[in-house]
Amino acid sequence: MTAVTAVADHEDQTEDGVPEGDDDRESSLPVADVSAKDASEGVHARVAGVDGAGDRSRTEGSTDTDDAWDDGLIARRVSETTGAEQAPMPVLETKAPSTQPVVPLAYDGALRSRLEALRELVGLSRTRLDSGTLAEAGRVLDEAAARRRLSGEHTVVAIAGATGSGKSMLFNALAGVAISETGVRRPTTAAPIACSWSDGAASLIDRLGIPGRLRRRPLQSPEAEAQLRGLVLVDLPDHDSAAVQHRQHVDRILALVDAVIWVVDPEKYADAILHERYLRPLAGHAEVMFVVLNQMDRLPGEAAHQVLDDLRRLLDEDGIALGEYGEPGATVLGLSALTGDGVGELRDALGQFVAERGAPGRRVRADLDTAAARLWPVYATRRGTGLSERAREEFTARLADAVGATAAGEAAERAWLRNANRACGTPWLRLWRWYQDRNEPPTGRLALAAPVDEEATARQRVEHAVRTLSDRASAGLPAPWAQAVREAAVRGAQGLPEALDELAARAGAPTGRPPRPGWWPAAVLAQASMTLLQVIGGLWLLGQIIGFMAPNLGVPVLLMVLGIVGGPAVEWGCRLAARGPARRYGLEAERRLWEAAAGCGRARVLDPVAAELLRYREVREQYGRVLGAARVG
Repeated sequence: MTAVTAVADHEDQTEDGVPEGDDDRESSLPVADVSAKDASEGVHARVAGVDGAGDRSRTEGSTDTDDAWDDGLIARRVSETTGAEQAPMPVLETKAPSTQPVVPLAYDGALRSRLEALRELVGLSRTRLDSGTLAEAGRVLDEAAARRRLSGEHTVVAIAGATGSGKSMLFNALAGVAISETGVRRPTTAAPIACSWSDGAASLIDRLGIPGRLRRRPLQSPEAEAQLRGLVLVDLPDHDSAAVQHRQHVDRILALVDAVIWVVDPEKYADAILHERYLRPLAGHAEVMFVVLNQMDRLPGEAAHQVLDDLRRLLDEDGIALGEYGEPGATVLGLSALTGDGVGELRDALGQFVAERGAPGRRVRADLDTAAARLWPVYATRRGTGLSERAREEFTARLADAVGATAAGEAAERAWLRNANRACGTPWLRLWRWYQDRNEPPTGRLALAAPVDEEATARQRVEHAVRTLSDRASAGLPAPWAQAVREAAVRGAQGLPEALDELAARAGAPTGRPPRPGWWPAAVLAQASMTLLQVIGGLWLLGQIIGFMAPNLGVPVLLMVLGIVGGPAVEWGCRLAARGPARRYGLEAERRLWEAAAGCGRARVLDPVAAELLRYREVREQYGRVLGAARVG
């Protein structure tokens, strides 16, 4: 039986490789004779006859919907036999649109978790990192979301190579029909061409930006179709083409496909452009990469194995893992697209690769790994970060020292002792001290006005404390987060000296007389008794001198000696007893000022710095989820 052939003749190429004519028109296709037996078996075709003047008459037949297409692909079917005695006639086979729903791609739980973590990471980092740093991560998220909405039953594989590597010939060999133009003119392929082995790939090809006139559908034997079912093969322009738009096509589509077949030849397999611009940056994508050494028929004897081994060595230097001995990695093959040697092995590897339906997820995972690796300098650190309790205490101590907390406590202690001495001292000493201190501030009050130089010194101490704290807090952090910590500390330091001065005025110095302990009345009574003894003894002696009283020097002298000696003794005892309360009073004053300085420093500096450190810890945890690790750095 003569097979029905529907072959879309490759469009006439202009010098830049773009087909001539309207994009929506298709060239007339030669086809073999359609026998009556074929028609009786349900093989129908719409035949378009074209006369010399261009008039057309159409004969419409029914369409076969069992293997209908929905991709807008031009049909190509290889004839098993050709009727030599029958003249070819132009014909175009059409298929009804498919109604089979497209099954979207589904990522596994681990990959979904990593993508969600990356999305949260980008959201948390937008105010700390510039858009250029997060651009690659954003692109990965966008492309992963876009790919997930499309078919999960198809795998898009691009064939890339340098000028003259024979990638278009390999593309035709895999398709089983001459789809992509080959020739000695360089570059030959000017625009990407897509070839799909099954329905449902239209949206995937649309995503690549390949127009309908450059979409093909090889219809081969059922075995060949079943082997590569779900494959979408894309022939790319030369990546080293002199035409800039060709290289732009390559770079754009390589970022969108699920896998890539790199075709190299014995002359240019070590080309620096290939390895430095493409293979080395894509080293993490080894699991979705095939590297094919074409034109093996040109290498005599052992030279083929030597070149293939050298290619593996170069790939290893590029950091590309090789999928040998069952290990995951790139597949490296040697073949000849011209003679067909090794093409079957590549077709088998592609068939197994496509049947696994895992390439889209592996590609997204590799993109995610690459984006995470580029973000490593802005998230990871090799040392512990944060503020230790010791650093916080030292900062508070410096602020307290700047406002004179220790000096204020000592002044309060001295004021308490002075008041105790005045309250419990002898009247004669109190009178003398009152005379000396009548021009000084009242008892228990401290002068709050500080000299100008002391104020400048206090301000410098505050600035030094803030600078030291920010340096310790930012030590070991990646540069963007260290800068954020330092900026938070600087913002908090604005107005901090003035706020500390105000707090010192309110809480630092005690006002009024210090509180008196319970033993003060007894001490005052004892001191009054000693004074009374002195007065009685003196009056007694005076009465004896003027003859008012009988001479008796012993008793009055004894009373006066007791009063004179007892007064200072009571004062000395009170001074010893006052040291403990005075010390506690001074420490209480120092504590109030210390707490006031600590509260002000915490609110203005420590809390903002701690918030930045907490934000960094959050993003570091998210980055650990992106990497799939428990912790980073």
